Amino acid sequence: MPTESSRVRSMNETRNRILDVALDVLGENPDAAMGDIASAAGVVRRTVYDHFPSRLDLVRTLTERAVTEMTAVLTEVDASDAEAAVAWVEFVARVWPVAHRYRVLLALRRGEYSEAIHGLLGPVDELLADLVKRGQDSGVFAQHLPAGILSQIAYGVVFSIADSDLTDEAPGARAATITSLLMLGVPETRAIALVGDQP
Repeated sequence: MPTESSRVRSMNETRNRILDVALDVLGENPDAAMGDIASAAGVVRRTVYDHFPSRLDLVRTLTERAVTEMTAVLTEVDASDAEAAVAWVEFVARVWPVAHRYRVLLALRRGEYSEAIHGLLGPVDELLADLVKRGQDSGVFAQHLPAGILSQIAYGVVFSIADSDLTDEAPGARAATITSLLMLGVPETRAIALVGDQP
């Protein structure tokens, strides 16, 4: 007879599998239904609804996962004494796999779940704005827009390229880094030099 701890572990494994599969399924079709996710995960719809009572709950949980991963990366990068542009390059290099994995959130952020996703992304938005403000204060980043808006434009470019680059390969990360630096007002030659041969 299974113990309580083994039941809990099994439930957590099922929940995590549903989340992983949901990312793949929604990544291919942001309008996919809960039934599609259940089929792909190899469970019945009831099992998905036991873990996530609504599609919004599922999307919110995926967003929370993404926020946790991105916040950890940003906090480490922002804590360094590196020049803001160098810190941005490190941020994009480290966040690229996360952005690529959670690229569906870009599509969902524009749809019916936009309010919930915007609310959850608040801590990430603040950390990005702080990093861009640091770059503006030191004259590295452009100052024609407030840091909060400029950071969203540069960060949006990373997700847009992740969304269009369906293979998780280095050229996409390099393009995302250079393009986001250009959005921040870094001259092209400097942006390319900053990225160098890094993937």
